[in-house]
Formats: sequence, structure tokens, C-alpha cells
Amino acid sequence: MTPQPRKPRIVMKFGGTSVGDVERIKAVAQRVKREVDAGAEVAVVVSAMSGVTNQLVEWVRSISRLHDAREYDAVVSSGEQVTSGLTALALQEIGVPARSWHGWQIPITTDDAHGKARIEQIDTAEIDKRFQQGMVAVVAGFQGIGPDNRVTTLGRGGSDTTAVALAAALKADRCDIFTDVDGVYTTDPRIVAKARKLDKITYEEMLEMASLGAKVLQIRSVEMAMKHRVRLQVLSSFTDTPGTLVVDEEEIVEQELVSGIAYSRDEAKITLRQVPDKPGIAASIFGPLADHNINVDMIVQNVSEGGKTTDLTFTVPKAELERALKVLGDSRGQINYKALVPDPNVVKVSVIGVGMRSHAGIAQRMFKALAEKSINIQVISTSEIKISVLIAEDYTELAVRSLHTAYGLDAA
Repeated sequence: MTPQPRKPRIVMKFGGTSVGDVERIKAVAQRVKREVDAGAEVAVVVSAMSGVTNQLVEWVRSISRLHDAREYDAVVSSGEQVTSGLTALALQEIGVPARSWHGWQIPITTDDAHGKARIEQIDTAEIDKRFQQGMVAVVAGFQGIGPDNRVTTLGRGGSDTTAVALAAALKADRCDIFTDVDGVYTTDPRIVAKARKLDKITYEEMLEMASLGAKVLQIRSVEMAMKHRVRLQVLSSFTDTPGTLVVDEEEIVEQELVSGIAYSRDEAKITLRQVPDKPGIAASIFGPLADHNINVDMIVQNVSEGGKTTDLTFTVPKAELERALKVLGDSRGQINYKALVPDPNVVKVSVIGVGMRSHAGIAQRMFKALAEKSINIQVISTSEIKISVLIAEDYTELAVRSLHTAYGLDAA
């Protein structure tokens, strides 16, 4: 007897706005039904209804500022449990067999870092069995179970991570991330009206865009998709237009030189004036910052005319500026700088594209475009597929628009 061909297997993830109320949950059920009717085996991953997680976090903090992280997870994971149950009910109401699963029921096992746990393993045996019975699995995102047998949560954006990890474990053909945007754009459409939606983007480019300010996908989920080669699709819950596929570089035949322009307002600049120019000085600056878990990003050093001192400029997350200044203030005797100059009014603008690997002159085009608009570059950093510059925040929109045009990304 000839074995039956394997049905296509899809993981569909719906974010908070997609399941924001009962009517939207019913609309999600209809979307899932379409895939089931087309012959697919479907696992659905849901977030909490929009605003619910924030409310739960607020309640925890109103009772205890220094709360027990295990009880925090018990409370904030409940939002996804409600949504998964409601979604399963909505599917049953339209004739689609479905059941809801909490993280511990699958189980999705994690480490014990409550509030920011990492997934270690997903046992898909029971879901595989339910697929054989024609059932849809509706999984509560953002949660798992730790080694202490307690509920854990995966941190902000954790439902994306759940979806990708589940897709990898189930060997799914595709993981669809439904959100309130209809794909990945060449830049923020709110700034550049001519921004184009990309049909495909590589994992590497998406990872850079996510880390550099694009809020479409959570960084950990892209890292996981890249590691396990899970084909991702970003698309809107509210329209039926095709989305953007996040895929291996080999899947994109004609590589664009530059795929997108990203920007991040979450940067702050610190300059240390007249630091002694001697071995070990960088360690005395960045060591204490690392000890306080303050991430340093862009760094530039200028040696003074005499060669005895140097000015050192670097960036930290804007939210960490105050802490960084305190750490550096406490270390002043060790570093021996003359002045400490903070500047929170900066923005990092980045040009991203795997096409950069094989083309020269990308940076020169960036610098020329900014110079033509009289925009001063304060710091530069590069990697194989990106160039980032730090500029004054006032020039954000002008810089993004100018670069979008300079690299030929404007829609016709």
C-alpha cells in the first residue's frame, strides 16, 4: 500500500492586536479554518489580548516592587491561557476540531530564568497524535515549564519565539507571524511614504533590522528561525495581501544591493575627554560598564595632538544613560578623564543589505547622501552587511528619506 503523502504543516502565530477582542478571535478562527480546509495540519500560537499583559504586570508591581519572579510568571502567563482557550472555542464553533494547550501541557521545557526563560526542548508527540486525528493545536505563547516544575515566561515578544521553536520542533513547512503590519518594509512607512514592502528578506538582514530598531519581529525569534532554518512569513491579520518571507540567502535569486534603512532612537552618546592614552585604559572604562550589564555599542577614539591623551566616544542604550554616568563617575579616579559629556539627543541610522558583501562604494554613497543634506556624522560602525552612523536626533527623518532615495529604494 502506497504511503499517504505528508500534509503541509503550518504554525500560525497571532499577536495581541490580532486577538484584541472576541470578534477578532472569531476572525482568527476563520483564517485558521481556511488553512485546514486547504489540507494543512495547523498549530496556532496566540499572545494575550492587547493590553492584558501590561495590566497583569501593573497589578504585580502594585503589590510588590521586588516581587518573586516565579509568582510574576504565574500571573503574567495567564493572558495567553485565556486567549488559547477562547480561540479553541471559536474554532470548535465553526466545526474545526481544536484544543488549547498551555506550555506545561505540551510540554515546552525551559531553563529556570523566570521572566526571561530560554526554551530547551519541545515534546511534540501529543500534538503529532492530535494532528493524526485532524485536530488543530492552539498553544499559549510566551510560556513554558522550568526545571522546578513552575510556569516560566520567555520575556517580551516571547510568543514569536514560541511559534518559531514550535515550527522547528514540528518540522513545519512555514511559520506565519500575523501582526498589525502587512510585511517588512524597506524602512518605516510612517517616515517615508515611498517605502516598499519586501517580498523576501534574508534571516541576516531581518536580524540586523530587528536589532537596529525595526519592531516587526522579535530578535530571539529571528535568531531561532535562522538557526533551525524555519521559513517565516510576516503578514497582516486584517488584510488578505501576501506578506514578506524571511528565508535563506540562497532562496533570493536577485540580491538587492541594500534591502532597508533602519533607525533607532534608543541610543545615547557619552564622550570622555582627555583620557590618558596608555595600555589598559579601555578595559578600565568598559570593564565596569560590563560588570553593571550596560551594553556598549558604537565606539570611536580620537588621539589628541600631543599623543598623551585621547577623547573616547561610545553609545549606550538611552534607558541606561543615567546608570552608565554613575558607573563612570564612580570610576573617575581609576580612569583619570578630564570631562564626561553625555548626549541623549542622537539617533543611529543604518543601511542594511547582504548585497554589500560583493559591492564596493556602499559606505561612500551613504556619506555623500548625508553630506549633501549637511548632516554631520558623529560615529560610524560597520559589519559585513550593515553600516551604521550616529547623527543628531533632529535629522532622523531627513537622513532616512535621503538614504532611502540614494539607494534606489523608493517605490515608483
